[in-house]
Amino acid sequence: MILDDFLMRAALAGLGVALAAAPLGSFVVWRRMAYFGDATAHAAILGVALALAFDTSIFAGALVMSLAMASAVSSLSGRGFAMDTLLGVMAHSALAFGLVGVSFLSGVRIDLMAYLFGDILAVSRGDLAVIWGGAAGVVALLVWRWQALLTATLSPDLAWSEGIDPRREQMVLTLALALVVAVAIKVVGVLLIAALLIVPAAAARPFSATPERMAMIATAIAAAAALGGLAASFQLDTPTGPTIVCVAALMFAVSSVGHGLFARHHA
Repeated sequence: MILDDFLMRAALAGLGVALAAAPLGSFVVWRRMAYFGDATAHAAILGVALALAFDTSIFAGALVMSLAMASAVSSLSGRGFAMDTLLGVMAHSALAFGLVGVSFLSGVRIDLMAYLFGDILAVSRGDLAVIWGGAAGVVALLVWRWQALLTATLSPDLAWSEGIDPRREQMVLTLALALVVAVAIKVVGVLLIAALLIVPAAAARPFSATPERMAMIATAIAAAAALGGLAASFQLDTPTGPTIVCVAALMFAVSSVGHGLFARHHA
């Protein structure tokens, strides 16, 4: 079977995460939610610790804790705390509690680096089913709410006038973000998930005349980064998750320089 090849499984896992993360990353960039994505991802390590402690699914643990963190941040925002301060406190606290929690699991063998930086080469068929199922859920959610999400992102007042509740759309994004974190933890790890959300979308932005085009270009960049990073890490014997993010960062640099040169040439 072709899926018995670990490189093929890794490539499919990378593509699945790219498909989920890139369109959502466009909303993260438009709404300036980078710290929000970080906090949600960092909470996942606490979910991993709880899942191992209760001998349940890592995906379920990461999803529940990511949802809990995202919901807590959404409900606490605007209550006297500066958003960046609140996110910084909660993100690092969740990560610290998760790492401490893992240290108490003496009877469980755990490769902590795999959860922090990903272990795409160890993806199994079951993991692939979870990744692509989660990716399909995220894409379906975004397609279903696309126009409402765009309106709420553009102007909450305009959204209210059109009968759209911006708070509901924020919860849709929260759910999608938690799903992406839960499916991406195996591929790039909790410390790099935010980068995979933001970098492809930022690279796509200079070449996008419409929101839909930006989401599509970001998806293509994320997919190219996943496959390119996998190939580079195999050739150079480097950690795969960080290498994927490095390739995405190089594509962002090329995009920024290329757009700058194009704009100067046509000035």
